[in-house]
Amino acid sequence: MESKKILLSEKDIPTAWYNVLAEMPVKPRPMLNPATHEPLTAEDLMPLFTEEASRQEFNTTDTWIEIPDEVRDMYRIWRPTPLVRARGLEKALDTKAHIYFKNESVSPVGSHKLNSAVPQAYYAKKQGVTNITTETGAGQWGAALSLAAKHFGLELAVYMVKISFNQKPYRRSIMQTYGAEVIASPSMSTKAGRKIITEHPNYQGSLGTAISEAVELAMSTPNCKYVLGSVLNHVALHQTVIGLEAEKQMEMAGEYPDIVIGCFGGGSNFSGISFPFMRHNFSGERSTRFIAAEPSSCPKLTRGVLQYDFGDEAGYTPLIPMYTLGHDFSPANIHAGGLRYHGAGAVVSQLRSDGMIDAVDIPQLETFAAATLFARAEGIIPAPESSHAIAAAIREAKRANEEGTAPVILFNLSGHGLIDMAAYDQYIAGDLANYEVTDEDVARTTDSLAKLI
Repeated sequence: MESKKILLSEKDIPTAWYNVLAEMPVKPRPMLNPATHEPLTAEDLMPLFTEEASRQEFNTTDTWIEIPDEVRDMYRIWRPTPLVRARGLEKALDTKAHIYFKNESVSPVGSHKLNSAVPQAYYAKKQGVTNITTETGAGQWGAALSLAAKHFGLELAVYMVKISFNQKPYRRSIMQTYGAEVIASPSMSTKAGRKIITEHPNYQGSLGTAISEAVELAMSTPNCKYVLGSVLNHVALHQTVIGLEAEKQMEMAGEYPDIVIGCFGGGSNFSGISFPFMRHNFSGERSTRFIAAEPSSCPKLTRGVLQYDFGDEAGYTPLIPMYTLGHDFSPANIHAGGLRYHGAGAVVSQLRSDGMIDAVDIPQLETFAAATLFARAEGIIPAPESSHAIAAAIREAKRANEEGTAPVILFNLSGHGLIDMAAYDQYIAGDLANYEVTDEDVARTTDSLAKLI
């Protein structure tokens, strides 16, 4: 009988991350100082980020960056993660396509986010930092960093998007159990938060707002650094352990993916599953399709503009070359809180611009229909974010049925949804809705951007 799960041993945990910046055919444009529009250097980021994260952010020469032993040691708690053949889903879809998923939901916090939380907390500890701050949407990143911070003896303050703070109380409880302070964003604890609450008293928050608050707190607190969960290059770098393991596991299965899919918010899990396979497209050995699956209510890759924009709402961050809906875009209150972000990282944006990545936007109800089908076929209740990747995989399998083809499809199950059952309750009760973004909505929040591209 063929294996359901394809497993690696602990000795197969990657010893180095893959740095896509070193091999991209076209490098992304530089981040800019918002005041002078001059390109930034690693030293410019060091007041905010750890020194090592800042160096990794600008490393365009080293294809492989060594994973510290202390990080690999903590990785062993849950890595390597299984690669699973989704035969139950294949049967439910009556498809000849071979569908695989990388199961990142087996981490202690239930998602892929720990892959970057551990090294970033380690670098902070190694540098002598005592306090760190961050933002979180659905709470997956906040939960991951809470565990990593406690492991390395750091104090952590998490700004959690207010709608998720209220929708997902158990994620908040997880962070507090690990010892983090959790603040609903926007809050009255920062200048950025107070300004937003004064202007929009009922605003339910966004990742852009929470980033502004976390950055402000980090910059005003002694011996404190800001730690980011997505978007920037060093975060994507750490997540490549996903694809590097999956590459070995696909080889063990005797197959190679024709299509690789990840859900997309800022780009961390999509980059993690995609970049190690993409390097073979760069060399011409392969022609795999890469699909980023984003919400229809926050469609930066499919409907946004490629322009320099702030990574946060208040304008505290550098200007980043990104596909964006505008930093003051207010996403609808969908349950996939981790995908409610206005922009895409510079690397993914460049790859998208160069035609190396496809993107699809998927309505909320379709994602929950896909999630429910997957749960009943495979036994795992997926996170609402991950359900976008499942929905895209189902679309591809149905297309293959119509075309009479049998592609090998790989997607990243970035997290489980066992703490998102309130959202499933609403879906089952028929209380969820789709949210559409009009061209006027996009124009309203992007027309004011400086035209630097």
